[in-house]
Amino acid sequence: MLEKQIKLLRIAVIALVLVVLFGTIGFMLVEGWNFIDSFYMTIITVTTTGFEEVHPLSKSGELFTVILVIASFSTVIFIGSIGFQILIESKIFRRRKMHKQIEELKDHYLVCGFGRMGSHICNELKNANVPFVVIENNAENYPKLDELNYLYDTGDATSDSTLLRAGVKKAKGLVAVLSSDAENVFATLSAKSLNPNIFVVARAVDDNTEGKLMKAGADRVVKPYELGGVRMAEILLRPGVMDFIDVVAGKKNLDLQIEEITVRKGSSIAGKTLSELPLRSDLNIIIVAIQNEEKGIFIYNPKSDTRIDEGNKLIAIGEQSSLDKLKQL
Repeated sequence: MLEKQIKLLRIAVIALVLVVLFGTIGFMLVEGWNFIDSFYMTIITVTTTGFEEVHPLSKSGELFTVILVIASFSTVIFIGSIGFQILIESKIFRRRKMHKQIEELKDHYLVCGFGRMGSHICNELKNANVPFVVIENNAENYPKLDELNYLYDTGDATSDSTLLRAGVKKAKGLVAVLSSDAENVFATLSAKSLNPNIFVVARAVDDNTEGKLMKAGADRVVKPYELGGVRMAEILLRPGVMDFIDVVAGKKNLDLQIEEITVRKGSSIAGKTLSELPLRSDLNIIIVAIQNEEKGIFIYNPKSDTRIDEGNKLIAIGEQSSLDKLKQL
């Protein structure tokens, strides 16, 4: 449909050029003017600028001018209508294409809210090269989302229908950073009811909201003011430690990352000890902790004879390329 409209627009533009050509030749034949005067008269007639005629018009010239005005005005209106349709249909086409892309996503993340915090979260997810969908119902943020080429839904993040459109049942995680704590509670509750396995991180501004979010199913609750205050105090007291954390968190221009890697079922490293793996010798990776959520075990600085089982989460530090190789294992 959009291609058809573009084709019609091309035809309309050609028609406008022909109208200008028709007017120029017409004035030359009817009034006997030269090319420049005829072309100028045609342009001011087509554009309806209202300038005075270059020469007095004869009765034949006046009749020809009326015909030219009708032809040019009709052509301009046609071009405007086609252009408007293309503008509307291009937006509709883009939305349809975006919805199709969202439907094809799997193991992606949902970002509910594209405010100051939501935009930073999206930036981090983009840098991590993971798929995500933004849910934002504030039209003022749509131009920015379009500019960044993010996938987004314009519905209400607390609505089941919106979450389903965004693929909540196939999503890996959700972060709720909506404008109010109440909305974050409802978004968390809705997401968990539709997909009990989804990992939910929610923001709480009010201290009393943390318990409500946990009851609603949030796996983690972040309180920005508390977190910011703690971080500022840590920077004040232990700046060197915080600089190192920034490095491994990817905030500095060094190829050093900290990664959480889950040992999948059937993995070649399952059942082996750390000493049996080429972590230090070949990959130059340090395993700083091993987590087993089922048993509730979290081992810090594991020894070389510590066994790795299926389902364990390895907290590793190393270069990104080496961490990618460990992920493949």
